[in-house]
Amino acid sequence: MSISAELKFSDATLREYQEMLTHYPTRRAALLPTLWLAQREFGWVGEDIQRYVATLMELPLAHVKAVVTFYPMFHQERVGKYLIDVCTNLSCRLRGADRIVNCLRDRLGVEVGQTTPDGKFTLGSAECLASCGTAPMLQLNQDRYYENLTEESILKLLDELAARDD
Repeated sequence: MSISAELKFSDATLREYQEMLTHYPTRRAALLPTLWLAQREFGWVGEDIQRYVATLMELPLAHVKAVVTFYPMFHQERVGKYLIDVCTNLSCRLRGADRIVNCLRDRLGVEVGQTTPDGKFTLGSAECLASCGTAPMLQLNQDRYYENLTEESILKLLDELAARDD
């Protein structure tokens, strides 16, 4: 998707934003959920998108940038359709997270922090996903979790995701 001077929320997202504002005492208090809307709408919150959000919310750009750069869940660069974050904290590492990361690197042909050339997958890592008892585990697109991973289960997941047309 190309970001241009015509950058703006879709009509549906703009309505959602306006309704959401009614739940907050100030626009500034609604910044985090607005950034979530922006990331959902555009897939990331790069410089142009941050500028759009600042203008829309009548906030200083510096404030929006400070929030985006503080929280790791906001993507300042484009990510693939499927963002795979493998937990690499101690418990997951002790139970095989490095094998899972290596399996993903080999299958996808990218390093951690990179996106496949087709834009379908981004391989990432997470410091802790709070599932030590079911390690190793990963987070898919920040809202789905897969636990007790093996090389076989991760390859099956990749095949299922790759086969999707959505």
